[in-house]
Amino acid sequence: MTESFTLPTNESSPRSNYRASHADFAVMASVPELLERSPGAAVGLPIQPWSESSLAIVQPQGRYLDLEDLPCFEVVNDQFQQHGVIFNNAIALCPSNPAFPPRSGKNVLMGSPKNGLIEARFLYPMSAVGGFVTSSRRTVLSAYDANNQLIAEVELAEANLANSNSSLPPNTELFLAASNIHRVVFYAFGGHLTVDDISFSR
Repeated sequence: MTESFTLPTNESSPRSNYRASHADFAVMASVPELLERSPGAAVGLPIQPWSESSLAIVQPQGRYLDLEDLPCFEVVNDQFQQHGVIFNNAIALCPSNPAFPPRSGKNVLMGSPKNGLIEARFLYPMSAVGGFVTSSRRTVLSAYDANNQLIAEVELAEANLANSNSSLPPNTELFLAASNIHRVVFYAFGGHLTVDDISFSR
């Protein structure tokens, strides 16, 4: 049975109107400056490309975050803190561009204000984390321990926009398992990125 985490009503949740700058985010032409790599980020460490076999690990017990109660363009930070996760550089979005369809419902998370980056920090260590990614560029999901050292990494090898010639469908799952996961980062190297049905387990 699938257990969804429902967002509680919280009128004090931080909000910001990103409507003007993100209404058609997938066709932005400018390339942002490269993001600084966090300490412990892997340069030259092996990356596991996405494949069906990479998903053969035990999945995160069918638990996922329900994004549907988030208002469109709301900055997402501590709304899911009671479930053990805090986000950074993320907004809720109901995509207007068909290249970025949601996997379920109508909402996704998008990296903002920096393009192509979504970070999740966990209040207690996790053993498995995943999310369904649609991206305009190659995307890496990296996991870090309590000392900010890279402990696991998995890659979406190419862009996977809907109605494109990509060999990967939109909403391809990136999933990894490791001991003592305290933080994960979805990173699309300056491209545009959406993530849906984020899951994690201890």
